[in-house]
Amino acid sequence: MDATPTVRVLMIEDSDDTVKTVEAYLERFEGARFDVQQCRTAAEGVQRAIADRKLDIILIEYYLPDKNGLDVTRELKGKKIETPIAFLTVNKDVAVAVEAMKLGVADYFLKDDLPTHVFPQALLSILEKQKLRKEYAALEIKKRRLEAMQELVVDISGQITEPLTEMKRIVDSLFALDNAEKYFRFLTLIKDNVDRMEAKLEKLKNLKDDKTVQYIKDIRMIDLS
Repeated sequence: MDATPTVRVLMIEDSDDTVKTVEAYLERFEGARFDVQQCRTAAEGVQRAIADRKLDIILIEYYLPDKNGLDVTRELKGKKIETPIAFLTVNKDVAVAVEAMKLGVADYFLKDDLPTHVFPQALLSILEKQKLRKEYAALEIKKRRLEAMQELVVDISGQITEPLTEMKRIVDSLFALDNAEKYFRFLTLIKDNVDRMEAKLEKLKNLKDDKTVQYIKDIRMIDLS
């Protein structure tokens, strides 16, 4: 089975020759396959990026027929497109490159530097950094969720522990009655449920990892099984 990854690239580029050149250089690279798609205008490119959230990277030319690359980038960011963006352009203006980086552009490539083996590797590096950012963000979310759960446990444990203790005391006193056998089944059921609640509370107190799981739609629950 061929495990070579396929990288889906969207080029917002009005020059067909540039796209063909990029495809030719990327085809020579053995570390990955590159599936290159072209949009010739900014408007078309933005619509494609919105419709296809499985794109791996977006390459933008600064000079486009209907809008410049910086404006395209702003629009993509405004549409909450998380696909990494890089410039591949003839524009050598340092000020444009700096502004692009401020907007969160992952890299700035000049077309004059395209004939190099570094280019496909640089694209893969962008994807790897994006993957690491997502993993870090996921870990941060889990950390914050766990901290929130721990705070909640501290808050409610005191409120729950005392009633549970009192309930156990009452059940034990009822077991001691002369006619307890008459209610033995129900008292046992109550006792088992109290014990189960105490066990779950103890698990909550000792929670060391995010145990939340999807329940229904947007509802999540803590898995204490």
